[in-house]
Amino acid sequence: MIVTEEKPVQILELFGGIGSPRCALRNLGIPTKAIDYVEIDEKAVRSYNNMFSEELPYKTQSVVNWNLKPDILIHGSPCQDMSIAGHQGKAKAEDGRINRGKGADEGSETRSSLMWETVHIIDQMGEWKPQYVIWENVKNVKSKHMIANFVRYQKELERMGYTNNYEVLDAREFGLPQARERVFTVSCLNGEKFNFDDLIRTPMQDIRNFLEDNDSVPEVYDVTQPSVRSAIGKKGIRRATVIKDCAFTITTRQDRTPTQVIDCGGGRFRYLTELECWRLQGYTDEDFERAKAVHKRAGRYYTALYKQAGNSIAVPIFESIFRKIILNETAQEKANDSRI
Repeated sequence: MIVTEEKPVQILELFGGIGSPRCALRNLGIPTKAIDYVEIDEKAVRSYNNMFSEELPYKTQSVVNWNLKPDILIHGSPCQDMSIAGHQGKAKAEDGRINRGKGADEGSETRSSLMWETVHIIDQMGEWKPQYVIWENVKNVKSKHMIANFVRYQKELERMGYTNNYEVLDAREFGLPQARERVFTVSCLNGEKFNFDDLIRTPMQDIRNFLEDNDSVPEVYDVTQPSVRSAIGKKGIRRATVIKDCAFTITTRQDRTPTQVIDCGGGRFRYLTELECWRLQGYTDEDFERAKAVHKRAGRYYTALYKQAGNSIAVPIFESIFRKIILNETAQEKANDSRI
């Protein structure tokens, strides 16, 4: 893909959250034009707009010869009705589920069924379509409750001329000390099957580089609830796991079980701060401060910032994908360069 300042890569972000793919493109220095950004969470939109305020000139623009065709469409449709922690479809109590729901069936009106709106959007584009469609979701899409919709999604993309491939990617393989496994499906219009083995992976960094100094973290983050303190070190759904070499999956809340805590010594345990959660998803401190500037504390914490981090996609994974499809940088090429 040839990208220049005069011809930037054009992206369409559906269920865009706080703009993980756009952050990745910015970090790589790739000229980018966001054709559109769609997100239902007003607070996430607020964060996104302030994070990219310098790239969003609010001025009248001519639409003459305006190219509204995205090169890459990215969507991470809501996962709540697909995840083990949510309301996955047709699951029953005997299957080990607490909640029951309609999953992602088209017409079920669940949040996760919005994935089919993406399919309709692509279908309605007519002859012209994005070169790449990237979909991220929880790995539970491959479970017996979700696999039918996952297979159908791929068949719908194949019907429109795409070649699909998917793989479970772990944020730890891309430098972040967070055990976060997600399914990434990359659909290519050129007939080529996306090779995930080509992605450049990086060693997991030391988690201490992502954590604030315990002495500087306010006491408001201390674990004081008896229900959580009693769960420290235990297993099962009501657990509070002590973070060691890496964090576990960042969720939308930290102050309820299951959760993870930091052992500060002397019997003090604390939760991850909002900033630490953003860092563990690959965002810069500047990204965080820009988002924080447009929100207020809701009680003890900036709950919107926790939620946005938990719903986000690890930025370095997008960086690796874009390095391959835009910059033609692959693991093999990197290995060859290291031998020169």
